[in-house]
Amino acid sequence: MDFLLQPFHYEFFNRAILVSILVGGTCGLLGVYIVLRGMSYIGHGMSHAVFGGAISSYIIGLNLYVGAAIWGILSALLITEINNRYKIKADAAIGIVTTAGFAIGIFLMSTAQTPVRNFEALLFGNILSVNDLDLIFITFVSIVTITFIFLFQKRLLFTILDADTAKVYGVKTNRVDLLFSVVLALVVISAMNSIGVTLLAVAIIAPAISARLITNNFLKIMILSSVIGMITAFLGMYCSFYVDSPSGATIVLFGTASFIISVGYSHIKKSYHMHFHGDNKHSHPHSHIEEHRHEH
Repeated sequence: MDFLLQPFHYEFFNRAILVSILVGGTCGLLGVYIVLRGMSYIGHGMSHAVFGGAISSYIIGLNLYVGAAIWGILSALLITEINNRYKIKADAAIGIVTTAGFAIGIFLMSTAQTPVRNFEALLFGNILSVNDLDLIFITFVSIVTITFIFLFQKRLLFTILDADTAKVYGVKTNRVDLLFSVVLALVVISAMNSIGVTLLAVAIIAPAISARLITNNFLKIMILSSVIGMITAFLGMYCSFYVDSPSGATIVLFGTASFIISVGYSHIKKSYHMHFHGDNKHSHPHSHIEEHRHEH
């Protein structure tokens, strides 16, 4: 038992576990709306965009969170403006703006006259390096995200299901999209140190897709996605201690495993049908004979 509890004897590990749970739950919650909207690429793109801001702020002597936040919000504004003003689809605008941000970060790293610190943690994640300031910022972003989802849940869902009808009913869909992109940028910034910008997309998308394969109920998807995000982040962080592997990559691998398990569950659920007879419930394999006649 002492062997299993050994990691919790270290203060840095306890802080890392708390950070991983907050990041996993927040990414899982926000990922639901991204998956339902069919915009999985924006999570990948935004995580790359803020990298350029982080490098820029470090070079000019600012806290990297400041530059990353400014860059992320500007990227969200620019993507929304290009999408609304020109005949360019959202995925194309995301690809151009966010990849350009990442390229600028790489360019500045290689050409800066002043020595640039090792940004490997931002690229691939190093959750053990997070400090108290990181924990405070991540907690703040988690509270902001939950508050935003609570206040804008109906408008977000309406915009996702039918944006044109939402406009008719007075929902300012452009404003909702912009606010969502800004919140996503904050989540990405808060998670980049722990999971890494190159791996963060899976941490955002995998829990939501897994939850969507398990149930069709929207509220259950939201809760389940957050829970899956927290569990996979915890397990990834915990296992990385014993395996001595990068925490970000291990968390992402557990997220991928949750998706594989959900695919298996979905396949089994399709093969078996549940029936109710009064208070009695039973399930059985379903085989098709001829034209949609069923043999039990």
